[in-house]
Order: sequence, then structure tokens, then C-alpha cells
Amino acid sequence: MDGHDSEDPKQSTADMSAFVQNLLQQMQSRFQTMSDSIVTKIDEMGSRINELESSINELKTEMGMEGSPSPMQQSKPAADEVKQDEGSA
Repeated sequence: MDGHDSEDPKQSTADMSAFVQNLLQQMQSRFQTMSDSIVTKIDEMGSRINELESSINELKTEMGMEGSPSPMQQSKPAADEVKQDEGSA
């Protein structure tokens, strides 16, 4: 019976080692899958940002060609209104 007991802890240790190694391999595989997914999404976001910048620049160009007032010019009358309000107070 002592011989059987001495082999049992060795087998238990081997089983535990195999279990831990398998678990670590599964975790590494899942981590790699998540990492790949994150990198793909970041690349997609970068492409979308580039498209958005391009669209914004196109809109700016179109607005400049049509002679539309810039946002800075539109804010100037508001500053004049503030001065008028201060004078009446």
C-alpha cells in the first residue's frame, strides 16, 4: 500500500502539471485571438479616421469655393452684440 501511495502523488503532480500547461495554452490562444481582434479594430478605426479627415477637407474646399463665410466670421457679430449688451447695462 505504501508503494501505491508513493506513486499517487507523482501521478497527481503529473496530472496537475498537464492541466496547468493545457490551461496556459488555452489562455495564450484566447489572448492571441483577442489581441488580433483589437489590432484589426484599431486598423479599421484608423482607416475610418483617414476617410473622415478626407471628407472634412473636401467639405472645407467646397465651402471655400462657394464663398461661404467661415465660422470665425460668423462669431464676430456675436461679439458686437456682447458689447452692445454691456453698454446698456
